[in-house]
Amino acid sequence: MFLYSIIAFPQEYKNMIESGTFTVQEIQQSAESYFENHDTGKGSGFVQYKRWEYFALRAMDENGYLKDPNFYFDELQRYQQEQNTLQNNLINTLNDNWTEVGPTYWNETSGWNSGVGRLAAIAVDEANQNHIVVGSIGGGIWKTTNKGSNWSPLTDNHGNMYCYSLAMDQSNTNTYYWGSSQGRIYKSTDGGATWNAVGNAGYGSVLKVIVDPNNSNTVFAAVRNYGVYRSTNGGTSWSHIVGSTAYDIEFDPNNSNTVFASGTQVYRSTNNGASFSSIGGFSSDVKMIGVTNADSNRVYIVEANGNGFGAFYRSTNNGVSFTQLNHSGRNYFGYDTNGYDSGGQAPRDMGIAVSSTNPDEVHIAGILTWKSSDGGTSFSCTSDWVPDYASSANIGYCHADVDDLHFVGNTLYVVSDGGIFICENTGTVNANYYTDITTGMGIRQFYLLGISQTDPVVITAGAQDNGTSALQANGQWVDWLGADGFESLVDVNNSNVLYGTIYYGDMYKSLNQGNTYSTISKPASGNWVTPIEQDASGTLYFGGPNVYKSTNGGNSWTSISQSFGGAINQLKIAPSNTNIMYASRGSSLYKTTTGSGTWSSLSGFSGSINSIAIHPTDPQKVAIATTGSQKVYLSTDGGNSWSAYGSGLPNFSAYALVWDNNNRDGLYLGMDYGIYYIDNSFGSWQAFNNNLPNVKVNELEINYADNNIYIATYGRGVWKSPKFDPAILSVDDHELNGLTIYPNPASNYLNINWNENKPVNIRVFNTNGQLVIYKKQIALNNNFKLDINSLPTGIYFLKVNTDTGSKTTKIIKQ
Repeated sequence: MFLYSIIAFPQEYKNMIESGTFTVQEIQQSAESYFENHDTGKGSGFVQYKRWEYFALRAMDENGYLKDPNFYFDELQRYQQEQNTLQNNLINTLNDNWTEVGPTYWNETSGWNSGVGRLAAIAVDEANQNHIVVGSIGGGIWKTTNKGSNWSPLTDNHGNMYCYSLAMDQSNTNTYYWGSSQGRIYKSTDGGATWNAVGNAGYGSVLKVIVDPNNSNTVFAAVRNYGVYRSTNGGTSWSHIVGSTAYDIEFDPNNSNTVFASGTQVYRSTNNGASFSSIGGFSSDVKMIGVTNADSNRVYIVEANGNGFGAFYRSTNNGVSFTQLNHSGRNYFGYDTNGYDSGGQAPRDMGIAVSSTNPDEVHIAGILTWKSSDGGTSFSCTSDWVPDYASSANIGYCHADVDDLHFVGNTLYVVSDGGIFICENTGTVNANYYTDITTGMGIRQFYLLGISQTDPVVITAGAQDNGTSALQANGQWVDWLGADGFESLVDVNNSNVLYGTIYYGDMYKSLNQGNTYSTISKPASGNWVTPIEQDASGTLYFGGPNVYKSTNGGNSWTSISQSFGGAINQLKIAPSNTNIMYASRGSSLYKTTTGSGTWSSLSGFSGSINSIAIHPTDPQKVAIATTGSQKVYLSTDGGNSWSAYGSGLPNFSAYALVWDNNNRDGLYLGMDYGIYYIDNSFGSWQAFNNNLPNVKVNELEINYADNNIYIATYGRGVWKSPKFDPAILSVDDHELNGLTIYPNPASNYLNINWNENKPVNIRVFNTNGQLVIYKKQIALNNNFKLDINSLPTGIYFLKVNTDTGSKTTKIIKQ
């Protein structure tokens, strides 16, 4: 039956991923069967699958299943509830204080297709276009009130950083809706300061949310693989109305009783969405809808054909019927600015928007953006995905892979895998057609990073869709490679020399901190994300189907292991004895003590290996992070035996480990949310997350020159914190001892006083661990009054964070 499903539904792996009921291995089998007989180049969907596979293999449980994303959100609340209870009336003095390193801008040197980071959703205040909210897949939701001059994160304290859609209630623009995965929809009524989960709309990704401009209680959601949902009580509950899949939904801008919806079919409602009728005349591929308040009769449909462009339709009778326009032989969803190549990334990258003032002006997008001035009869390209190409062609630069187009007034908004671009004069196409207003958002999705042992630090890190970036010694970020960036290294002997990789271990090298680069011939094809390492002497190591080493900077390579039957995932060299190395492939772990020959196989742990960490002074002391239920295992005898080392950890996935050479056996762990620390003085892992967003941590590195730990996050860029030092501050002399909170119990206000003139962040959690109040950068030296009047009666936990620690206090609302 399983094999039949692969034959009958050639891209069934996509539906299997969405369903959440198949193992990662079953999905791999389905995808591999499909791609054996299909193209794997640009626009084929292969890259998107390999990205999914990489993270799925790291996040799956011991049985090969992926947990519902809502599980992690609930687990974060449970862990927060536990920590609040344990820390009641205690001060946390681990001296962790995370600050953002960046990047929050792009600065292309020798790279290509640069951008700040991936965005998927946008909502704009139609009465005040300075007020914009955007959503990132992995970096959360961001807000500006000055049209991009400054951006503020809204969900750093939330347990969900994944946003697929946003809506703003235009009658009360402090009310936002946020569509995420598994049908989960969140609502904020305070301008994004706090969010509450409202009733679920099916189980798929919520790709579009719209609010009735004439009745704020009526809200619609388009849910992939589940259809159109409607709420008549402001999102509290949802009813399935029509369709088995939905990608887009729009009101008639002049009459909200008329609603259009599309997925693989097109629907129209004339009773405010209480019921819909199907409109025929289309293929079974995905469609998007364009409407305009300049003319309600004018409705447009853009349709995919697999991953590419399929057809374009126009209605002149308010969507009652449509006429297909002739675009035979054209593909507006590919990379060719003339529209004659094949491929594309529809329906993921696919959008349409119509001018608010001219019903004949239509914009569509896939990889690039296109414009029609004659009602869709013809289209011309308005952007290219490489800055130099765009400048040469005298068209705009817009980062590739457009997720959405949106018109407000005369301004066209574009959200893409590189950020948010706007065009305020869509009539004249030139090299300045688009303006990137993303600067200030820290939303880079980094896979891995490398750092120097210098002060100032030099960093190179690889990110999804936005290449490999370097923080130079002068404090400036540059983007020196394009595509998906993966493992990177700063040379141990010369911090001007950087190494970077993209897919399957293709290697590059810069001799000037990323200003220019050259290619390196790799010794073999590695995994999608290929490990590269360097020892203290400068020797490079490459993890493919064998382990290879180079003593001349990558000019030539020598195999130093047997074939492992496939490319390895992890590789580490002992800092104190470079003949001792460990490598892993899935759940198989290998070791050499001679630096060559046949590596021995090790066992005694559970799960696939996500990270290997070798103690800085004892090569026999090794820790591994796994997908097993124990998360972390420790060996003190070179891998001959293992003990579980996960006491006190939340039930998140364990992704990255690094030892600290602090004479305390300090060990740091990166998980789905944050960092955790343990050493000889602690009986269990301690949260090391002060002022760190709730974001996935993919890699950790320590710089002993500045005594900071650096992390690569998947969605919030690079962050750093002073590494743990118990001598810095004790509980007895901690400055937060002077904090006073009264009255307690309280009815309306809490007075919070502190004699220090230093900004703090204030969080209030309910007993379930849910964040209900969040205030940031507050001064307490003038008796700050915290309004708790809106909270229901009960017990809460108030947490005050400074740059040196935090204090948690139980409070009672009466």
